[in-house]
Amino acid sequence: MKVLALFLSLSLLIITHEFGHLGLAKLFKTRVRRFYMFFNWKFSILKAKKFDGKWHFLFFNTTTPKEWEEKEPDNTLWGIGWIPLGGYCDIAGMIDETKKAEDLETTPQPWEYRTKPAWQRLLIISGGVLVNFVSALLLYTLIFAHWGEDKLPVRNAALGYDYHQVLLDEGLQNGDVIYAVNGKEIFDFDSLGKQILLADQPTLTVKRGDSLLSLKLSENFIGNVNMERPKMLMAPRQPFVVKDFTPGSPAVKAGVQVGDSVVSINGEAMATYNEISAALKEHAGETITIGYFRNGEESEMSFNLPSNGKMGVMLKSPLEVFQVKHLSYNIFQAIPAGISHGWETLVTYVTSLKILFTKNGAQNLGGFISIGSIFPDHWSWHAFWDITALLALILAFMNIIPIPGLDGGHILFTLWEMVTRKKPSDKFLNYAQNVGMGLLLALLILANGNDIWRLLQGLF
Repeated sequence: MKVLALFLSLSLLIITHEFGHLGLAKLFKTRVRRFYMFFNWKFSILKAKKFDGKWHFLFFNTTTPKEWEEKEPDNTLWGIGWIPLGGYCDIAGMIDETKKAEDLETTPQPWEYRTKPAWQRLLIISGGVLVNFVSALLLYTLIFAHWGEDKLPVRNAALGYDYHQVLLDEGLQNGDVIYAVNGKEIFDFDSLGKQILLADQPTLTVKRGDSLLSLKLSENFIGNVNMERPKMLMAPRQPFVVKDFTPGSPAVKAGVQVGDSVVSINGEAMATYNEISAALKEHAGETITIGYFRNGEESEMSFNLPSNGKMGVMLKSPLEVFQVKHLSYNIFQAIPAGISHGWETLVTYVTSLKILFTKNGAQNLGGFISIGSIFPDHWSWHAFWDITALLALILAFMNIIPIPGLDGGHILFTLWEMVTRKKPSDKFLNYAQNVGMGLLLALLILANGNDIWRLLQGLF
């Protein structure tokens, strides 16, 4: 399911990005030779072009017929490649990943990219980034309009929070509740971890029992986060409330019902899932007594615990147990909310990149496995569109970085031309393109190599 969601999401993002280039190129009467989803090195799954008044198709093809190239050259050849690492929009007269300087026409033509005014070229090359950014804001707007938004107020997690070891090492204790970061009160759990990571050596205001205390994180905190790579810095302490049962669940046979809340094992009171789970493993294969609440009344039952130490139940999430704040939006309210959320998400992502420039920061780079892992195990349209919007923002930002080979490199050279009135030579652009593509290939290998290494570590 994760693979399917990742493939569909990236396909949508690639198509919309390249359509941004194509749309503006067509607007300025610039010829687009080919439009491809995925790369087609030596082989294409599909080719399609309209000429002589009808569409023509080729499947599983290696070479394009000469007549396809010569007939109605203003019409674009559409294709699907077999390497799902991106896509491209082959704009005539432009040096990019599809062609070198020697591949261009000897005499510049009026329908080529290189003969267009600089401001038109700037818009054409910025089209993909603009479309990705706008589509992310649109997706967030539609998500808010359709589903609204559920927020867990920090103080509504009645059992407090469990913390990753990097925060426990800083002096926090499981059950603590963080009220503020650098004196700024945090109301929303979703933003709490972001604020801790983005603040410079933050000071936390923590509620522990009936007391408030101040805790300043160490200078090594970000470095420790870098080394440990926690999926979550903290999570609401989850009560053991039954939502459903696994197939063949021993809990069903024992008489456990949906909604039961387990609160003790063998007479020992326990409030959280982590405590109860550890106790179940300790008594695996034994007959135990579990205490539970049902419809507000406390009861006990004997339970023959299997050798794996599991009851065979699925639990309600904290959002289903604690009081959440649900925000509903009509379409007019969703527009500013979506724009604000999209901008905040982009700022948070860009700011978080500072971790890459710390010691061992390159180890945090991740490839397709890391991206795919953020999708849920089960299909959820809400999660799919939310993650796709996030990836659209990331794609927009990454493409605007001024590295030759990315849109940002072309934007940089075009801006240089507009300021200096000197256009870089085709030879220079060709050299810069080669250097940029080499750098991007190295980053791709490093990111996916990190994924493979972490996967192997998990297996062995």
